[in-house]
Amino acid sequence: MGVKFLLSNNILKISSILAMLVFLLSFSLAKNEAGNSFSPKEKLSEYGFFSGELKQLQPSENVVPYELNSTLFSNYAEKLRFVYMPAGKQVLYKGNGVLDFPEGTYLIKNFYYPLDFRHPEKGRRIIETRLLVHTNEGWQAWPYYWNDEQTEAYYDVAGETTEVNYINENGKKVKAPYYVPNKNECKGCHSYQQQMQPIGPSVAEMNKEMNYGSNSINQLLYWKEKGLIAGLPEINTIPKMPVWNNAQTGTVNERARAYLDINCAHCHRTGGPAETSGLLLTYNQQDARATGINKTPVATGKGSAGRLFDIVPGKPDESILLHRMQTTDPGEAMPELGREQVHREAVELIYTWIKSMDANTGK
Repeated sequence: MGVKFLLSNNILKISSILAMLVFLLSFSLAKNEAGNSFSPKEKLSEYGFFSGELKQLQPSENVVPYELNSTLFSNYAEKLRFVYMPAGKQVLYKGNGVLDFPEGTYLIKNFYYPLDFRHPEKGRRIIETRLLVHTNEGWQAWPYYWNDEQTEAYYDVAGETTEVNYINENGKKVKAPYYVPNKNECKGCHSYQQQMQPIGPSVAEMNKEMNYGSNSINQLLYWKEKGLIAGLPEINTIPKMPVWNNAQTGTVNERARAYLDINCAHCHRTGGPAETSGLLLTYNQQDARATGINKTPVATGKGSAGRLFDIVPGKPDESILLHRMQTTDPGEAMPELGREQVHREAVELIYTWIKSMDANTGK
């Protein structure tokens, strides 16, 4: 009798504990679903960022397009960029070119290929949409992959490999692989001081004219007029990044540095994932050796192609940096993502830049 009582009592206690655990788990899940608005939705259309037919990418009233002066190369994909911020919220200009976006911000970047780069009116294929979301736990990357019908994009954490076909600006038919990075790989580029951060929308990159339909205006001033930005100083005091492929916006040196800044410096900077390489490629880096001039690599393996220095002034064909831009070998190519194709125009710019350097001074 006593044994049966003890056994029943223990079973009752265990059942009570299990019931409590189930309740707590259910409460936790319910709280997450009801109280946490920062959960990725299955479909891109569910956010309401775009009105009308989804593939037209027509922004809703509370979604603002933006552009950059110099842009990250991604296998020749074109990009359309938008930002959503909660009503009444502003991005804060903190000085030194830094923009501090409020919690609840969505940076929306769409990657696409015109069927014919010479005739964009012939249509396009959208490959992916990447959302960078400022949650209450920091920035998070949510990748979306578009279906073949171009009717929807679906949340895809695993990444995808596809093939793109298009006619380039020279009239050549191009067939090339395209890799959509997985969720974890996004952290590789967006990591700064071990936290995720946006790459493109800095003050210097956004200090440019943009057409808003009826008129063209500096987009930072537009944001100020719309109450989207706070702390913005006089526009003529704000840094402006050169357009790397527009000779009217800067010297060869300035435009080459601008290209390296947007394409390489998200890793190659103090606090970035490649800081230990000693190669620091931010636009305002003043230390010549840190920018690669006569600098021996820390560890490149076969990526050096037998070359001894990152940049040899006056000798681009002996410079490791140029080699890593010219190859598509996955173990050697830089940047590591979005480089299944060689960026020919950028290679030409960097070649000219290194060729123009004085062998003695590196300038």
